[in-house]
Amino acid sequence: MKKLVTPIIILIVLGCVFLVPGIRNFLKDQFFPVATIENAVHISQDDYDVDLQGINVPSTNLKNFKNKPVFLNFWGTWCPPCRKEWPSIQRLYERRKGHIDFVLIAMKDEEEKVRAFLKENNYTVPVYIAQSPISEKILPKAFPTTFLLDQNGRILIKEDAATDWDAESIHQFIDNIVK
Repeated sequence: MKKLVTPIIILIVLGCVFLVPGIRNFLKDQFFPVATIENAVHISQDDYDVDLQGINVPSTNLKNFKNKPVFLNFWGTWCPPCRKEWPSIQRLYERRKGHIDFVLIAMKDEEEKVRAFLKENNYTVPVYIAQSPISEKILPKAFPTTFLLDQNGRILIKEDAATDWDAESIHQFIDNIVK
């Protein structure tokens, strides 16, 4: 009888590992983290489903930018670092708008304030206000937060601070992803 207990326990453990999805996925993530990393650096189809009210462009949904490289920026008129990086974003937009889509989402802001900010500074970069929940995967924890996504939804750059987006290194990076 004691000889049968060990093989039975092994069979039960193996059965749980292969048949219970939660256990199987946990062990896969622990021993094969490549899959976890790959999921962490991709925006899924569901993550793209955000209704966007256009401020200086027509309203749309973020999923309409799927399958294209996207410069995705979360900002606010109330945020000094966000305001600081705007001139470089405008210059990048003027030089790269035919190669990459720009989606700037004003967060925790009023439409009138956003419109006034854009008009006062002659900014033409497409700006939106989210009208539906934003996925936790891309919801910013700090402002500004910018993602540069490739056409497959892979996060190539994530920057949680004001940046000079008109730097030559950024232009070279964009050239490499649009080839």
